[in-house]
Amino acid sequence: MIYKPNFFVITGGPGVGKTTLLATLARQGYPHVPEVAREIIREQMAQNGDALPWANIPAYTRLMLSRSIDSFQQHQVHDEILFFDRGIPDTLAYAHLTRQPVTPELDHATLKFRYNPLVFILPPWPEIYQTDTERKQTYQEAVATYDIMLTTYRELDYTPVIVPQGTPEERAAFVVHQLS
Repeated sequence: MIYKPNFFVITGGPGVGKTTLLATLARQGYPHVPEVAREIIREQMAQNGDALPWANIPAYTRLMLSRSIDSFQQHQVHDEILFFDRGIPDTLAYAHLTRQPVTPELDHATLKFRYNPLVFILPPWPEIYQTDTERKQTYQEAVATYDIMLTTYRELDYTPVIVPQGTPEERAAFVVHQLS
């Protein structure tokens, strides 16, 4: 097992303000690792690939897992606090959400690569939810994603910390306070 207590996951369903929160934390001096899922979607769309959540879900999931593991490993030398826009367990939650079988590789990765037990999870927030070219889920799908993320992280012995609604600065202050 590789345990990185300085690695903190910020997660939740789509459209809940994760990227905005991470940008706010970055302005306060806390570095972060971008979400691999959006990167995959942009690459696949540019290449006319089909490893997309609305085309080839198994291929998309495999890429998500591979990129999430690579991201964790690339940042292992980092000893200060580092926030991740989603973590490896998000791929397991996505597999559950899309009713895919959990592969041994996925199961193994969630146990081998461990983040800090505190996981910051942003709940659904209808007033800020928007779709775009990479986020096509309905608000109801965003709620279902949140529910399965919460359950998955708990089942993997993480402690989800619900980040309350508020301005990005208020949310960042909440997260920083939880670190102390």
